[in-house]
Amino acid sequence: MEKCLFIEYPKCSTCQKAKKWLDENKIKYQDRHIVEQTPTKKELKEWLKLSNIEIKKFFNTSGRKYKELNLKEKLPQMSDEEKLELLSSNGMLIKRPILVSGNTVLLGFKQKEWEELLLK
Repeated sequence: MEKCLFIEYPKCSTCQKAKKWLDENKIKYQDRHIVEQTPTKKELKEWLKLSNIEIKKFFNTSGRKYKELNLKEKLPQMSDEEKLELLSSNGMLIKRPILVSGNTVLLGFKQKEWEELLLK
C-alpha cells in the first residue's frame, strides 16, 4: 500500500488519536501540518471530487475561527469557489484530520471508516 497523506493539527486530540491508530496499525503516512502547509485550493478541489463529500463538511464548524467569522450565517450565501478560497486561506477552518489514500479521502477520524479503508 502506498503511503497515505495525513494532514493534521498536532495539538488536536482527534488528530493525535488518529495518528496513534495509524502507528499502532503500522500504516505508513506522510505527516503534514494543516496550518504550516494549508491545503491549496487545487488540492481541496481534488479531494472534494474524490471524497464525494459536500464542501460544507470540509469546514471545522467547532473551531474558534469558524465562529469568529460567523460562517454559519455566511456559508449558505457563498459560492463553492468562495468557500474553497476561504478554506485554502486558513488551515484552522478545515476539518481535521484529513487522510488521503490513493483515490480515497477521509475527513475527521472515525475508526470504523479508517479500518474499512486501511485494514482490508
